Amino acid sequence: MDPAGVKMLLYTRLAPPKEPKRRSRAGCTFCKEKKKKCDEGRPQCSRCVEHGATCIYEALRPRRRRKASLATSSSSTISSNDSHRLSLSRRLSDFGYDSDSASPPESTEVDYMFSPPDLHQSTYWNAPSPTPSHPLISPTESLFTLPDLSHAEELTEDAEDGGVAESWTTYTAVTTVSRPRPYYPDLAMIAPCPVTSPLFEFHSPAFSEFTDRPNRRALVDHFCNILSHLIVFREESGNPFQQLVLPLTRQSSPVLNAIFALASAHLEYRGIQNEEHSLFFHNQAIQGLGRLIEQSAKSNRNEILATIMLLIYYEVLVQRGRSNLVDGHLKGALTIMCTTPEPSDSTSIFLERAFRFYDVIAALSNGRAPLSAAPTAGCLMPFPPLGAPIASPLSNVDTLLGMATTLWPIIHRLSSIVTLKSDLQAAIWSNASASKIAVLRTELEATTQAIEAALSRWQPQLPPGFAPDEEVDQKTNKTDKVHSTHLSHGSKIDVMSPTVAERSRLHSIWHNALAYRHSAFVYLYRSVHGYRRSHRAVQEHTHRSLLHCAATVKHEGPMGALLWPLFVAACEAVTENDRGLAEQAFEKVKKRQGMRNIERAWEIVREVWERADRVESVAGAGAGAGAGVDRGAKEQEKLGDMETGEDLWRQVSREMGVSVVFG
Repeated sequence: MDPAGVKMLLYTRLAPPKEPKRRSRAGCTFCKEKKKKCDEGRPQCSRCVEHGATCIYEALRPRRRRKASLATSSSSTISSNDSHRLSLSRRLSDFGYDSDSASPPESTEVDYMFSPPDLHQSTYWNAPSPTPSHPLISPTESLFTLPDLSHAEELTEDAEDGGVAESWTTYTAVTTVSRPRPYYPDLAMIAPCPVTSPLFEFHSPAFSEFTDRPNRRALVDHFCNILSHLIVFREESGNPFQQLVLPLTRQSSPVLNAIFALASAHLEYRGIQNEEHSLFFHNQAIQGLGRLIEQSAKSNRNEILATIMLLIYYEVLVQRGRSNLVDGHLKGALTIMCTTPEPSDSTSIFLERAFRFYDVIAALSNGRAPLSAAPTAGCLMPFPPLGAPIASPLSNVDTLLGMATTLWPIIHRLSSIVTLKSDLQAAIWSNASASKIAVLRTELEATTQAIEAALSRWQPQLPPGFAPDEEVDQKTNKTDKVHSTHLSHGSKIDVMSPTVAERSRLHSIWHNALAYRHSAFVYLYRSVHGYRRSHRAVQEHTHRSLLHCAATVKHEGPMGALLWPLFVAACEAVTENDRGLAEQAFEKVKKRQGMRNIERAWEIVREVWERADRVESVAGAGAGAGAGVDRGAKEQEKLGDMETGEDLWRQVSREMGVSVVFG
């Protein structure tokens, strides 16, 4: 063909612009994990349909742009207050877990009833000789410092859209988040808040720095705002469980699981069910504790002790049959304290104080000697919350022992007398040598006389500026106003005088300490000396203890440590008046605390009353008819030798199949 004859038309057509690739932020979690583009089909995208995955769309969070460093110059237009609030809000968004960057694996069904490892066979439970007392340090030291946000790297859009991914590590049945150490939120900011949410300054959802699961955040909220306030005496500058124990969760999942277990169990007893059962968290905490102990050289002593003490609180609250787990945990805590250096911080001091409390209470509950040595006189000083002022109306109040700090060494020695009495009885029954029996009897008599004299002399050490304005009248059961001359130090008292609310709280703590004193007398006379229930000394101290218990709940102060004196006195109550006081106090304590051991203790007290009344009625009938004397003796032997043998309440609890720790 002739090229000249070809007519050609040349032209240029502009191609349509190529649509830029944009990463969707509204895609499903499955596509984000695979780093694939999601067509955002509803209810399921095509990729999830193809792979048979569950298609989940999360709430779309506002996009963060690149921002300048928070370290602004003096010419910045942002005020210092605004900068402070901004830095607080960024702690969770920039240094916490970003739900848009990585999605947690889907929750799977877990068998909550699997058994925890048998730690009783490990060296964890082999306690060495008792640990000596540790000196206290200044509780006002700051244990944590805020991270320097001015040098933190800013997250870019790509990082926000999926470039930054957290690594998820699965241990057995529990899934935890593994973060680089600098990314842990500083929990010291939540410490000083005694009433409201520790994260009140931050954006919702609250407690998101602990976990991304709403049900677990609710458990942290319950622990901080409800449970932690029920088990301490003093928190004018903050709650010690929030100040000292909660920060340990940033490094240790066993501590956090123990908190979950305790809070969940407390809610379950109140009829509130969580998505995950408390037993599941308990087993996870036990397994994590075992791993911490295996690597004890690399583990923090406080993390191990905190996990153990929280598990003790859990076991006391749950009360599953005649379990000896509390004793096992106490042996483990003693082992840790003896094999690691002495405490040098407030957290260690606080955890050891919690151990001392439960060591004595468990000994009194189970009829054995404490595991640790008795503290020397003046060794235990009142432990305040962090930041508490030195000149405070609560200066003589201990966080866990109240005004009974100086009484605790006496109670410690009292709890060990039962074993000394058992040794004497065993020597007599086994026909031991006369010299051995004489030595044991002399030791028992000398110890009991010393304890009785110490209890007679002891009085609570009142804080400066506080004098009780009431005395309990044991005849009228009323509290009479009295004019005290306890005030001193001149004008300083006006500065340190407690407010109306503080006075009510102090009166409750004061009555609590006196209830311990009188119940200690009852325990000494009944369980050690073997006095009859109707003995004048027994009934006098029983009545006075119940009056102080009733006054404690009347002032609506702390009731977390009231169960032991209330139970000991209530078991020996004979008159309708005393039993009415006991019932009133039990009802208010049970309603306030909401714990299973209080309900179990009340059930035991009522059974003790029923059996004691039955024995008295049978004995009275036998006294009226000569032929009925033998029948009354046999009935008393059948119901238990209440006067010279085992305590009736111990026999009742054994037959009921429960063991109650009165803490």
